[in-house]
Amino acid sequence: MIALIKALQLILALSILIVIHELGHFTFAKLFGIKVDKFFLFFDVSGVKLLSTKTGWFSKLFPKLAEKETEYGIGWLPLGGYCKISGMVDESMDTEFTKHEAQPWEFRSKPAWQRLLVMIGGVLFNFILAIAVYSGILAIWGQNYYSNEDNCIYVNDLAYDMGFRSGDRILKFDDYVPENFGMLQADLARQTASKATVLRDGDTLDIYIDHSLLPDVLNTPGMFDIAIPFVISALPESSVNIGSGLKPGDRIVGLDGKDIRFVQDARQILRENASKSIATSVVRDADTLDMMLQVDSTGMLGVQLQMPRIRTKEYSVLAAIPAGFNMTFDTIGGYLKDLKLVATPSTGAYKSVGSFIAIGQIFPSNWNWFEFLNIIALLSIMLGVMNLLPIPALDGGHVVFTLYEMITGRKPSDKFMYAMQIVGMILIFGLMFLAFGNDIARLFRMF
Repeated sequence: MIALIKALQLILALSILIVIHELGHFTFAKLFGIKVDKFFLFFDVSGVKLLSTKTGWFSKLFPKLAEKETEYGIGWLPLGGYCKISGMVDESMDTEFTKHEAQPWEFRSKPAWQRLLVMIGGVLFNFILAIAVYSGILAIWGQNYYSNEDNCIYVNDLAYDMGFRSGDRILKFDDYVPENFGMLQADLARQTASKATVLRDGDTLDIYIDHSLLPDVLNTPGMFDIAIPFVISALPESSVNIGSGLKPGDRIVGLDGKDIRFVQDARQILRENASKSIATSVVRDADTLDMMLQVDSTGMLGVQLQMPRIRTKEYSVLAAIPAGFNMTFDTIGGYLKDLKLVATPSTGAYKSVGSFIAIGQIFPSNWNWFEFLNIIALLSIMLGVMNLLPIPALDGGHVVFTLYEMITGRKPSDKFMYAMQIVGMILIFGLMFLAFGNDIARLFRMF
């Protein structure tokens, strides 16, 4: 059931993103009087269509749509979608139009600036969607995050080997001061920092970053957890320790003769003592008390803890719009840094590139509008940025050729564009094989 829920969210998200992207091309094409032959969600390879306004049962139910200039439909191959613009070399690889003179309604007969806007229309609409979604999220839920200023880190083995210690508070990476605790690991990778400045036991010290470990940073999740002091906030009536003498505000500093600084230090000890009594040291005000506590069968003490405070920034509808702009462009900047890492083989970031399998894993197991919309905005930005890459067959490749024409006054021939389209398709398929290969390798490592 979980796999089905994730798959449905993935299909819905990709469908929305593809339609919005192609709608950007469609809108500008229509604005400039360019004929659009087809508008399809997914690819109708070999002419196989799940739905078409020109043929089949749908055309019979809605005959007026069949009379429209553009054929709208759904293909069978869910690897994207396309807007087939008359007189343009695109992913359909249809060059029939090159056999006759350019017509006024064709893409190739329009001024370069109009063709440029048609090309960037998809990316523009993706960014507009992200701005709209982020603005809506901020207006409805506000911005919730754990502040880096308020919290210390609890490290895994990789972070320990790099020199970090549980209880450190990260002040900055080089000159960059991180604000969101949840982004610390991403910030460390994106900044490619030479050193991290931390606060440790009241002293400020520098940790110099070994860049040879950067591939591990990119492929080892959970470097920095929030270090949670073992402070009791309440004892439920059902707790196995309801009559033990524990009180709200007590801090557990020792279990079974071992020092405990944070909740994470206690987990393994409690699991090993499940269904047993355990000697416990508790700090209350200025006193240290020794008591015996009961561990339940799941390795828990049955207490509620004082958890880190979540910071919330609330926005009015009007204030949410510029904040949505800022969040979108901050995310674009972060993703560009990620792509730079991927393009640098020494970082090993290319190993983290994933396909639809990896994308599907980021969706929650249960339907959650907040998380779904956040993912939609992020994926919309990723789709927009990826399409701006100067690779033939992507929008960015067409943009480069059009800008070349505008600067030099020389328009690339249709044969050249066709050849570049083939080169671009080969590169894209290569990236797809890399992504699917990484996902398959990750799946094998899970078993």
